Amino acid sequence: MPHCIIEYSEQITDILPVEQLMHAVYKGANQSELFDPADIKVRASAYTNFYLPSSALAFVHVNLKILSGRDLTQRKRLTKSVADQLERLGIEDSVITVEVTDIEKESYLKILP
Repeated sequence: MPHCIIEYSEQITDILPVEQLMHAVYKGANQSELFDPADIKVRASAYTNFYLPSSALAFVHVNLKILSGRDLTQRKRLTKSVADQLERLGIEDSVITVEVTDIEKESYLKILP
């Protein structure tokens, strides 16, 4: 845990490689000091079709799925840490959003090889 899921507008990769975007999210999650570094998982999905009703030309949205049990202060620290790392990338004319979604511990199932 956590599962860091990045959704982004495809043209972001004209500015920087997706690996750099993923590394920034990983670094932010790691710097929150809430997880063992080996447990942080990051994946990304590009969107070619989207609508933004603002002056922004692009977007990056990160959903941090974590096991339930962390308090509000910890969750806020996590979103701030990830958002700070994304801001450092200097992606102009884009909206950056970060959210935390709790995964219910009692119903979560993990199957390992």
